[in-house]
Amino acid sequence: QVQLVESGGGLVQAGGSPRLSCVVSGLAFSDWIMAWFRLASGKEEREFVAAHSGLTWKTYYSASLKGRFTISRDNAKNTVYLEMNSLKPEDTAVYYCAADDSIKVVTISELYELWGQGTQVTVST
Repeated sequence: QVQLVESGGGLVQAGGSPRLSCVVSGLAFSDWIMAWFRLASGKEEREFVAAHSGLTWKTYYSASLKGRFTISRDNAKNTVYLEMNSLKPEDTAVYYCAADDSIKVVTISELYELWGQGTQVTVST
């Protein structure tokens, strides 16, 4: 059974730098594209945040978030991370980990096969 389990969310002060983790089980983690998406309250679609290709080791970021967020992975621990810096209230959202076994990285949430349950990040002023 495949599982993606996120952790690391919570209440964070503006300017904070939390790190989210997503532990994956039940698949060949090193071969998969791992990504982070987020869904803010009142929004209908998950917003692409970042992705990491297990095959090429390349990283991809939302243009609006690049420079503040960093995605990384540890294949030995089957874990993907999202380091977030200089958080703003508008970063408040549920953050989801997703996995896809395609060759090419995509930023459309509907194309990702597997999802975690999400972890809430709330940024206070």
